[in-house]
Amino acid sequence: MDTIFPLGRGVTMECTVRWHEGMSFIAETGSGHLVAMDGAQVAGGRNLAPRPMELMLAGTGGCTSFDVIMILKKQRQALETCEVKITAERAEEDPKVFIRINMHFIVKGRSLKPEAVERAIKLSAEKYCSASIMLGKTAEMYHTWEIVEV
Repeated sequence: MDTIFPLGRGVTMECTVRWHEGMSFIAETGSGHLVAMDGAQVAGGRNLAPRPMELMLAGTGGCTSFDVIMILKKQRQALETCEVKITAERAEEDPKVFIRINMHFIVKGRSLKPEAVERAIKLSAEKYCSASIMLGKTAEMYHTWEIVEV
């Protein structure tokens, strides 16, 4: 793949996005996986796949959940499930960036320590989750959580 900038010392990632038809696209990730994207019908899409901005939120949710799970496991917490429900607000004018995002974590387990859950979420938000840290450059980020005993 040709680059238009000199590659530095960071980790390089690649992705190729191909226009499929209408306003749908197929992305092929550097790891060889395919992801479909489509636009809303009002914009010429057929509503057959997630919107690109929805995938940004989904990717961010996956990134932060990965961190939270890893941190809680290292703390030997008896975690059984973790989900994050994301609500986001976009600007009304172009560029329609995210301006507010809330990530609500629902963690289920046995005798989970609230301070451990809070710390894991904070570490992800402030140190480890590059996706949410990038989105935090344009959006007010909120993190809420609840523990469900199983």
